[in-house]
Amino acid sequence: MKKYDVTGIGNALVDIEFKVKDQFFTDNGVEKGLMTLVDEDRQNALMQVINTEQAKKQCGGSAGNTVIALAQFGGKSYYSCKVANDELGHFYMNDMKDAGVSHNLNESNLAEGITGKCLVMVTEDAERTMNTFLGITETYSRADVDEVAIKDSQYLYIEGYLITSENGKQAMIHAKKTAEENGVKVALTFSDPAMVKYFKDPMTEVIGASVDLLFANEEEAMIFTGKDNLLEAREELKKVAKHFVITQGKNGAMIYDGDTFIDIEPYATAAIDSNGAGDMFAGAFMYGITNDHSYASSGKLASMASSKIVSQFGPRLQGHEAKEILAKLNP
Repeated sequence: MKKYDVTGIGNALVDIEFKVKDQFFTDNGVEKGLMTLVDEDRQNALMQVINTEQAKKQCGGSAGNTVIALAQFGGKSYYSCKVANDELGHFYMNDMKDAGVSHNLNESNLAEGITGKCLVMVTEDAERTMNTFLGITETYSRADVDEVAIKDSQYLYIEGYLITSENGKQAMIHAKKTAEENGVKVALTFSDPAMVKYFKDPMTEVIGASVDLLFANEEEAMIFTGKDNLLEAREELKKVAKHFVITQGKNGAMIYDGDTFIDIEPYATAAIDSNGAGDMFAGAFMYGITNDHSYASSGKLASMASSKIVSQFGPRLQGHEAKEILAKLNP
């Protein structure tokens, strides 16, 4: 019996989420709908013009949100990441613990520097725009990979955002190799269309011969495969992933279970914030497949959970909501 269902590796970012009007982007030179890496000065300048009192602060990062989601459903998760010995670093460490996720952080190994943070700007159309200052997490490397935790997990979950630095790429490769050499399955998320658009070659290097499970949205799937329709893209993905999930927003999702395609129906909801929907889908889905659910049942759980996330402000369920969703799945 493995100690963890999933060990994740990825960026440790404190998410600072707030609502804006479209005019905010025009006034401040922000490109809507994208995740943009910025330096500290640029991020500080944006923070000067937002209402921080109304902003919601939580530990996050793509893989961080996913392992928290898994824990909320009752799964056992671990996160290997890097924060600084500053106020936000301590906040991150404590918030992750409170979320029920084991991690590699402790008072003695917090690095000198600045903890990364992500400004998540949400508009009335529920679209999220992110400006991210990576801070100390940009130095995450193979030395920070917790091999012991990976070996004692059913799955390793790799965040695609790590691909933007050479040390991050090497950490991804090293973690994947550690997993494969120890019979641990490997899951990878592309994380963002920009990761496969601008870092396709290094991402392909990380994938190698294949991964056991791949998460992508429609745009990412088509960019990575070079296809202009989803039917062709999904056939190409079979060459690099034994199983995969393609999320389709309001149209649900498509799962390849290794033999057949499974269409996952969406759950009608009034979307107000898409932040974290993909991370939640991955977390709920991986909870399912590591806790004796079928791919179809896991997809249904993930669809229910992600529809709940987009109907509220913030990327995390309330404690009781995960139990209510599980109850609906297993009436």
